[in-house]
Amino acid sequence: MTSIRRRPVQRAAGLVTAALVALAPLATAGPAAAVEPNPDIPLTEPPPVAVLPSTTSSSYFDTPRDITGCPYRTAPPAPVDESEVPLPGRTSPTPPPVPDSPPGGDTLAGCEIVAPDHFEVPRDVTASSWLISDLDTGEIVAAKDPHGRYRPASTIKTLLASVVLDALDRDQIIEVTDADLEGAEGSLVGIGPGGKYTVGRLLSGLLMSSGNDAAVVLAHQLGGIEQTIAAMNAHAAEIGARSTYVATVNGLDGPGMMSTAYDMSLIFRDAMTRPAFAETVATESTGFPGYPAGEGAEPPDPAAASEYTGPTMRGDGVVVNPGFVLGNDNQLLYNYPGALGGKTGFTDDARHTFIGAAERNGRRLAVVLLDGTRVPSPPWQQAAALLDAGFAAAGADPVGFLDSGQQESSDDGTTHLASGPLGAAGQPDAAVVDKSVLGRYAPWLAVGAAGLVVLVGAVLTLRSRN
Repeated sequence: MTSIRRRPVQRAAGLVTAALVALAPLATAGPAAAVEPNPDIPLTEPPPVAVLPSTTSSSYFDTPRDITGCPYRTAPPAPVDESEVPLPGRTSPTPPPVPDSPPGGDTLAGCEIVAPDHFEVPRDVTASSWLISDLDTGEIVAAKDPHGRYRPASTIKTLLASVVLDALDRDQIIEVTDADLEGAEGSLVGIGPGGKYTVGRLLSGLLMSSGNDAAVVLAHQLGGIEQTIAAMNAHAAEIGARSTYVATVNGLDGPGMMSTAYDMSLIFRDAMTRPAFAETVATESTGFPGYPAGEGAEPPDPAAASEYTGPTMRGDGVVVNPGFVLGNDNQLLYNYPGALGGKTGFTDDARHTFIGAAERNGRRLAVVLLDGTRVPSPPWQQAAALLDAGFAAAGADPVGFLDSGQQESSDDGTTHLASGPLGAAGQPDAAVVDKSVLGRYAPWLAVGAAGLVVLVGAVLTLRSRN
């Protein structure tokens, strides 16, 4: 029996600011918006320090957090801006109750690193919370502050994707209106009024490019922002992610927004059981439509696309934002052998978040990092180091298990979770996977009309943050 040892959390010191890592080159790739991007600004990185809130110094984003004494067991660190101030007439939600016993096992009760004896913790991992798990068995390989509550940023889009795939046909075509784009801000993939997009294309924009415009369009298709948030929270609770509270559909900071590395591991594992999700996060590049629909707006073939030239005018006088090649912003895909995909995230309050997964010698591992920094290395490299350590610890006893909370309703509670598209258990049983959100939440997911708003300008701004 391999013994489990706990390591005290140590504060990193003497770290220097690392340079931004650009997205893997895609010579024919167009912007994740409707105008040609500044080539000096990577499309997938957070905004330069110069545009951060004036009250927040760059050291905040570069310094690992001291979590001695488990200070974030109930709620995340204090916000650094006003993004979580409730709207007039509303109050911040009460945080979910802390479970009497730690989900996944008593070993996960603390906030220090817990790992098997021969697990080598990478020295340059700076995330306040992280967890490595087996996608197929649910075994937890190692973790740090797995139940500490932090903000997920755009990694929560994995939960939205699951809700969407359970409710909508991937081939359904959506003709986007100004009303559908109500609430789109921050990181934008480049969706515009008059464009026609399948649900599958919108999911590509949501997961590959972290498009907040894709998130709100999909949410309006599910009945509206509030209904979709309710559906996301309900699904999180259903799969056992009971320390998660979703405040926005796109991961932007909002009152009460929180999750844990344990919960995000459950959410990602659940999402990976859906072949369409697994296929999307593993895609390096794809064609994305322009707008308005018609001649010149077709999604190009990434292998034969011409250089993006910006808006053009059709013969009928209509200005068209042409289709473009959409690149995946997850650097793990380009740089880590066996990478299966994942999700990036960043906001001022959440700092850097990341989910990555990879397969090696038939074993699939996933890693979640919350409240991280880019110093001394970007999140994907920190994730890669943790994956290496997890694969090297093959055969060690797990420190805990991901508990979906579904065992009571199934003879084999792990059937649904362990049978992703590349898993050893084969494809999920249709009766297990058919969990339509419209069926479960029909009373408040009936499709309603969204409020109309004028989207200023025909050209979307470059996205500024994840």
